[in-house]
Amino acid sequence: MAGTIRAQNTGSTIPVNVGVILDFDDWVGRMWLSCINMSLVDFYAAHGHYKTRLFLHARDSKNDVIGAAAAATDLITNVGALAIIGPTTSRQANFVIELGEKAQVPIISFTASVPSLTSIKRPYFFRSTETDKTQVKAIAAIVQNFGWREAVPYVDDDYGVGILPYLVASLQAVDTNVPHQSAISPWASDADILEELYKLKTMQTRVFIVHMLPSLGTRLFTKAKEAGMMDIGYVWIMTDGMTNLLNLLNDSDIDSMQGVLGVRPYIPKTKELKDFRLRWKRKLHRDHPNMVDADLDIYGWLAYDATMALAMAVEQVAGTTTNLGIKEANVSSNLVRLETVGVSKNGHKLSQALSSISFKGLTGDFRFVNQQLQSSAIQIVNINGVVEAKGIGFWTPTKGIFKRWKFNSTTSASSTSQSKLATIMWPGEPTSVPKGWEIPTNGTKLRIGVPVKDGFTEFVKVTRNPKTNATKVTGYCIDVFNAVMDRLPYDVSYDYVPFVNSEGESAGTYNDLIYQVYLGKFDAVVGDVTILANRSNYVDFAMPYSESGISMVVPVKDTKNDNALIFLKPFKLDLWVTTLCSFVIIGFVVWVLEHRINKDFRGPPSQQAGTSLWFAFSTIVFSQREKVINNLARIVVIIWSLVVLIITQSYTASLSSLLTVQQLQPAITDITELIRNREVVGYHKDSFVKDILRGLGFQDFQLLSYTSPQECDELLSKGSQNGGVAAVFDQFPAVKLILARNCSNYTSIEARTFMSRFPNQKNISSNIQQFKTGGFGFAFPLGSPLVPDVSRAILKVTEDEDDMMGRIEDEWLSAKSICAAHTNSFSSSSLGVSSFWVLFAITGGTSLLALTTYITMFVHQHWEDLRPYDSMWGRIVNLFRIFNQKDSKWHTFRKSEANNGDNLSDHSYGERQAASSALHEGSVENVDLNPTEQANKDVATFNIDIEPTNPNQVMPTSTGIYHGTN
Repeated sequence: MAGTIRAQNTGSTIPVNVGVILDFDDWVGRMWLSCINMSLVDFYAAHGHYKTRLFLHARDSKNDVIGAAAAATDLITNVGALAIIGPTTSRQANFVIELGEKAQVPIISFTASVPSLTSIKRPYFFRSTETDKTQVKAIAAIVQNFGWREAVPYVDDDYGVGILPYLVASLQAVDTNVPHQSAISPWASDADILEELYKLKTMQTRVFIVHMLPSLGTRLFTKAKEAGMMDIGYVWIMTDGMTNLLNLLNDSDIDSMQGVLGVRPYIPKTKELKDFRLRWKRKLHRDHPNMVDADLDIYGWLAYDATMALAMAVEQVAGTTTNLGIKEANVSSNLVRLETVGVSKNGHKLSQALSSISFKGLTGDFRFVNQQLQSSAIQIVNINGVVEAKGIGFWTPTKGIFKRWKFNSTTSASSTSQSKLATIMWPGEPTSVPKGWEIPTNGTKLRIGVPVKDGFTEFVKVTRNPKTNATKVTGYCIDVFNAVMDRLPYDVSYDYVPFVNSEGESAGTYNDLIYQVYLGKFDAVVGDVTILANRSNYVDFAMPYSESGISMVVPVKDTKNDNALIFLKPFKLDLWVTTLCSFVIIGFVVWVLEHRINKDFRGPPSQQAGTSLWFAFSTIVFSQREKVINNLARIVVIIWSLVVLIITQSYTASLSSLLTVQQLQPAITDITELIRNREVVGYHKDSFVKDILRGLGFQDFQLLSYTSPQECDELLSKGSQNGGVAAVFDQFPAVKLILARNCSNYTSIEARTFMSRFPNQKNISSNIQQFKTGGFGFAFPLGSPLVPDVSRAILKVTEDEDDMMGRIEDEWLSAKSICAAHTNSFSSSSLGVSSFWVLFAITGGTSLLALTTYITMFVHQHWEDLRPYDSMWGRIVNLFRIFNQKDSKWHTFRKSEANNGDNLSDHSYGERQAASSALHEGSVENVDLNPTEQANKDVATFNIDIEPTNPNQVMPTSTGIYHGTN
């Protein structure tokens, strides 16, 4: 019957009814109730002036959902409870919370941790414990830290099913597969537990996550030890369902759990907590003298803090109202029905008060955030001995896993090691980390699927004995796989299973074979299987063990005497043009530097141009006869001679190679030519290469498949016009095998060469990328723990000092080759500017520097001669006039004058005749009698027109007057 408790006006304390729903069938429930009572005693002893007093009304849920619901209905309807503490399990809490929402009575649970309880907005439910979302993330971090790829949850189907979706999601978030989920009833017999354990033992996974209460969990670990599943190689991780109650277990239970990891909320060992534990034990011994081994658990501390928070909130609400009761509903009979539940008059205020409560409790800072206790760190423990579990590290959402916890004034924790935990003793007492999986112990072997085909049997060959029907599998891929498995740090048993139909023929394509692993029919696939992105959606590949990529195989032809212009092939057009331009530029630079001081570079313009070009081109054979006088010109010529030497030697070597060594050339080097001429090309049957060729523009009638190197040889020999193919496209290992059989007739061309003229040049990189593959690889199921170990074993084989991989290739692939030199890919042999750009840059830079230096010096030397001219054009014309004159100051001319003395006989007859002619013609222009005389300041030649004073006097037309030595 509903009750209303009103505050007295006499100033006495106000009693407030509060319900408590726990399971009192075992000691734990009674222990929690004692903590609740102690909390109220301690609270009112410290706050004697408060006017409210909580009166507890305890109800036993009898470990049953219906019992908890009936207890809640009674407390709300008959007792008029303003709030309810409890119940114990999440399943019980789910129904009690609904009653609390209807009656607006806050429900405070310190044990219900399933996240789904707060998946929808429930303003009257307060969880004063960690949600399971927190601990499953910590467990996933542990699994990720040790690199385990699979884990199996093992839960109590009554207590633990609510955690499964969140646990699986957290594991998958760190790329950990959950191949199986095991749930067992708390009422299961020992035989049922053993049956489930043996089922798990036949699986590869050796990482198990246990979420159950100690009543079932201790039985599980006892039977696991009996089944040999607490030995080396196994990993067991407990949630806080058991870890929080370890101190309540006996020594025999702890002994069966050696090496187990556990997670639980971290509660600092403060002085207040130690004092409370001491007082609680004293009270226990006083009330129950026979109970000497009982101890508190974390839920008792949480119950203590939750009760204190409720007392604070009730006192806060009492300050705003004088009525702390339940509004009665209309009751038509004495039966308690859900529709008769009343509504709390102050439930909303109490809910708001609880949300604002914050204080320092036994478990640390107590504060509700969105009606959920503020998250603390998760402690990771290891059961090692019969004493208290050993703490090995911590986890927080922000810091992840770390080793040590420290308090300071600014942060709540700091880490000295973010990436590892303290030393762990694993099951079986090893200290090395278990790899988390083992080959199943049910006696079965791994089923390794292998392809069956008619050709290219050097990679995989399946032969069947008709008498015994036994199958023998050999080949390059098989030998590599056997060598890799021998390098694993453990033994793996396996059988090769051909992928055939009922008639003994191939059952499908390589994609079909891969899909069998995804379906679980094969445990792995071994063969000439290429690693492709779309296949990785269904399987996990180990690292490749062969070369990757696709090449084009074409016939070769002898081009030794086919081209009369072969002498032009050593250089590309850009190099020819650059070289010719460089000769002209060098000739011009030398002419500029030598023109004023070197008589070899003077004379009529045509003579000067011819001399300059002759000088530049004669450097090819170093036969230039002209002397170079200017030091700047000498530097330019030296640098240019070195460049010419290198270019000529390179030309000679390249031409020699074209004429002697490289007599065979591929008949086709451009894929666009094949598409444009509608040539037929070949591909390996059932290969993915067909789709690539289609994407490039080949029509179906242009595609022809082959199954063996012999058939490929036939198609290439016929040619596209005679029912064969013009070229074939295949992967590097297959191309190597084709060339090994027919190297004198065919050659391979790399993708970068045959795709160089593809029309869509903007996407040339992506076009070439199509012909790059991952190479051959072994395929395993998604998330298989074998993949990383097999990859490491492949590295060991490829890096083997005895060259094991080389010996396998020699046996199956390279040993049959008689022309390994011809298996290299062809590319252009002509040299371009890119091969010599540094030399041309040095030459150009040197020439430019020399020319700039000379011009600067020249302008500076004749600057005074340019001053009289006002216009820029006049200065430029005068500058060129001066440049065209000989520099008489140069030592070569001074030496010439010293040798000649005052004798003019060294003048050439032509020059004297020209001077005489000029005198008789009355020219007023300067006459260049001698280069030295004209440039010398002491010698001046000028013409004077003399008019006679007497008309009858006869005078010469012009008179040449010489000053100085002349």
